[in-house]
Amino acid sequence: MHLTRKASLPVFLITALATLSFVPCRGQAALLMEEPYGFFGTLNPTGHNAIYLARVCAQTPVQLRRCQPGELGAVIARYQGIDGYDWIAIPLVPYLYSVESASDAPVRVDRAQVARLRDRYREQHLQLLGNQMSPGGFMHGGWTQLLGVAYERRIYAFRFSTTPEQDDALISRMNRGPNRSHFDLLFNNCADFARVVLNTYFPGAFKRSLFPDAWMTTPKQTAFKLERFAGRNPDAHLTIFEIPQIPGYRHQSHFNKSIAESLTTTGYAVPLAIVNPYLAGGLFLDFMAGGRFHLLPAQPQLLGPANLTAGLAAVNLPAPDNTLSNLPQLTAPTAAAENPTSAGAQVPSAAAGDSVQTDSTPPANPGLEEIKAFHE
Repeated sequence: MHLTRKASLPVFLITALATLSFVPCRGQAALLMEEPYGFFGTLNPTGHNAIYLARVCAQTPVQLRRCQPGELGAVIARYQGIDGYDWIAIPLVPYLYSVESASDAPVRVDRAQVARLRDRYREQHLQLLGNQMSPGGFMHGGWTQLLGVAYERRIYAFRFSTTPEQDDALISRMNRGPNRSHFDLLFNNCADFARVVLNTYFPGAFKRSLFPDAWMTTPKQTAFKLERFAGRNPDAHLTIFEIPQIPGYRHQSHFNKSIAESLTTTGYAVPLAIVNPYLAGGLFLDFMAGGRFHLLPAQPQLLGPANLTAGLAAVNLPAPDNTLSNLPQLTAPTAAAENPTSAGAQVPSAAAGDSVQTDSTPPANPGLEEIKAFHE
């Protein structure tokens, strides 16, 4: 019996080590629900959707690849006014703060400082998107939409787990399609972009619905459907974070609203009821039936420049040794450095750019349509 126990000990140790060696490598992606801001955010309070990918980086702003060690992934979204491109990929930290390292992000900014930070990053890394690109203005957004988003508005990140195979499939689909803008405010907007990306990871799970919003997709609705999907699929490991707005540049951004909610709970309600009371009543019923859903936790974990990369190395450790597992973390399990290779990469012309097709095309190239015009 004593010899048997001695002989079984090495077998147990080998089995334990093998088990620990094959802990799943779980990456992260996140649906970013960005609040509306400014005058046009009042007119159109739906906000904006983008997708953060921890394992996917920007070879160029219009070409994706797998991240190298030390890179924090990229945010992809669709814009108008970027030389006709349909979508652009920007490294995470510049997207949020217009700087290359989170440690350089200011805690408070003014308008002149935001302009300097954006101009500096664009001159160093985005010139090849085109010298004639407009920075945007009161009526239309421009290249400034790509940088320093956290100076404009608060962001909620709905993080979920991905596999390497899923990330590779998205890279392939994005890179092999034509990257030309086909923006449509009603049925090919930023929430539709996010919806189709989510369907790349979870096929068929995110569809348009009649209630709320009459078949139109909004950022708030997409986030709700991701929450509902994660409730039925615990392997998604959904976690919600808040990325606060950096104070000083703008007033605090507004809460996201659905279409029905926007038209029935704002100044639109009275003139709409006078012009067409039946339509107003229908929108109100639409909102009451499908638009009153609880979305955000009372106190979501906060992520700012100081802890954006907290707990990076602990993501793939075995549970007993994962001492950092309770820290807020959005980024992938790599060293905290921002896309050093790809930040200034060459950008092909829009005609040669890469994307995926709209919903009407075959499944090989799903549509990724987005709106960011009018500052949403």
